[in-house]
Amino acid sequence: MSSEGRGPARHERPEIDQLALAAARDADRLLAAARMRDLARWQEFLAPLPDLLRDGNLADLRRVARRARAAYGPKDSIREALPAEVTEALLDGLDRLLAALAREELAR
Repeated sequence: MSSEGRGPARHERPEIDQLALAAARDADRLLAAARMRDLARWQEFLAPLPDLLRDGNLADLRRVARRARAAYGPKDSIREALPAEVTEALLDGLDRLLAALAREELAR
């Protein structure tokens, strides 16, 4: 357990760590696409996500992934503003990360 009592350290769960790092790379690409299109709203929303996915502990990753997943809402979706090759990669990565986090929680 970590010294904060929040569960195991992230490096102790390599699958989750790798999935979070992959999602961070996808978030970087999505942020770059938003910057290229000068989409200030999406830039502001996406800007903190890559670092949070790279550096967040296990307890924070679920919150960050859910926040990022909220960009794919039914009425207001990032899919309407950016190309599928970048939006769908992050969505897939977030879903994989959330599934791994759920499995981790069940195992505890």
